Amino acid sequence: MATTIRPIGHEDRLSLVEHLDELRTRLIVSGVVLAIVFGFCLWQNHELLHVLNKPLQTQTKKQVAKGEGTVGQAVLAQQSLLKLSGDTRAALEALQRPGSGLSAGARAQLPGLIAKMKQDVAKIPRHPVGDNPVTLGVGEPFTTTITVSLLFALVLSLPLILYEVYGFVVPALSPDEKRAIKPLLTAVPFLFAAGVLFGYFVVLPAAVRFFVNFNASEFNVLVQASQFYKFAATVLLAMGLVFQVPVVILGATRAGLVTVERLRKSRRYAIVACAAVAAFLPGDAITLVLETVPLYVLYEASILVAALAGRKAAKREQGAGGSMGSQAPYPVQNAEPSVQQQTDDSVHQIIDHVDPDHTS
Repeated sequence: MATTIRPIGHEDRLSLVEHLDELRTRLIVSGVVLAIVFGFCLWQNHELLHVLNKPLQTQTKKQVAKGEGTVGQAVLAQQSLLKLSGDTRAALEALQRPGSGLSAGARAQLPGLIAKMKQDVAKIPRHPVGDNPVTLGVGEPFTTTITVSLLFALVLSLPLILYEVYGFVVPALSPDEKRAIKPLLTAVPFLFAAGVLFGYFVVLPAAVRFFVNFNASEFNVLVQASQFYKFAATVLLAMGLVFQVPVVILGATRAGLVTVERLRKSRRYAIVACAAVAAFLPGDAITLVLETVPLYVLYEASILVAALAGRKAAKREQGAGGSMGSQAPYPVQNAEPSVQQQTDDSVHQIIDHVDPDHTS
């Protein structure tokens, strides 16, 4: 029976039923791990939602400080109300003192009014509200929470899922192919995580700032939860895929589709391509530069890794060729006379064959 602890060897031979059994086992293992991680993410959904909401909350706080946007206007009215209530309370306390000019009966009523005002003012929120996404449907909070938990579970389970895919595919690969593809698959989850982190700390805040403030004076901007999380997931997944450029380039060089020299000569086009990719991502000019530089660094790193891999492969080939040459019992040049002798013999045979006909 196939096992998921280690990949099957290249020399092993399995029947179709055994291959299907192995595939089923690996799918079950991946599904169980995904379910466990999903349960953990669902348990910690408040923290996960807070992580995704943080870029929106940061932008909302900036709007609040300027009194812009729906939340900013609400907070501005809230602060004005608190200031007005404080001034009114101070005026009532001044009128309550003897010598204020009010009659004793009027001053006796003021403590009750002041106490009632304190109770009403205490109900006014002191912190800004409305900096989280809004929901418009009855079941939207539940479905949105499930979706966010599932997305985080997929990302966290990616290394093991890739290992199961590798374990199922590796028997069809030769040892040389296995040696070539293993570093690529190892680098995929790390590059994906780096791309997601870059998207979260650089691209997503810039995207939120751009879209929330775009033509904000003409719209009453309310960010819907389901749409915001879909947008955030799209941005983060896109950056995770963009950061797979080194894997793609290294695979292309090992497959012989492109050479390291060609990549080095195409640096100017690579800069333009990186800038074009960054231009499609929302943000200002500063964000464009911050997005272009890491993409080009990835391109240069891909060239360096491809060059090192090519040198190692060349050394292995030279070592294999040298060992084969050392095992040869005779030098290569010793075989040349025999080949020349065979050529001379064939010429003489042709001459001997045609001369009798010619002489007759």
